[in-house]
Amino acid sequence: MTFSNDKAIYLQMADRLCDEILAGTYKDDDRIPSVREYAVLLEVNTNTAVKTYDELARANIIYNKRGLGYFVTPGARKQILKERKQEFMKERLPELLRQMKLLGIKKEELCNFFDTADV
Repeated sequence: MTFSNDKAIYLQMADRLCDEILAGTYKDDDRIPSVREYAVLLEVNTNTAVKTYDELARANIIYNKRGLGYFVTPGARKQILKERKQEFMKERLPELLRQMKLLGIKKEELCNFFDTADV
């Protein structure tokens, strides 16, 4: 994984794990990689992975079964979707709409692009 400089690595790792939950890689009550496995996979220090898992546990996205590892909290996907939609609507969409207005992009153009884009 390539990390950017605009956000802490442990938060980028948390985002990636949330992306995997959204994509269906991990479902409710599925076991996720151990802290060590995830650290090795992403080539980071184990302490960074611990911080990631602590953050996700505090957010109630994952939970720990002592001796067995970490698992996806039931309803985590729904919670992630809700939070990400709110963030998109408050943080990203206003800037997108501002840029559209500056560039003279009409709703119809956007809708046509959206309907034909391969996303």
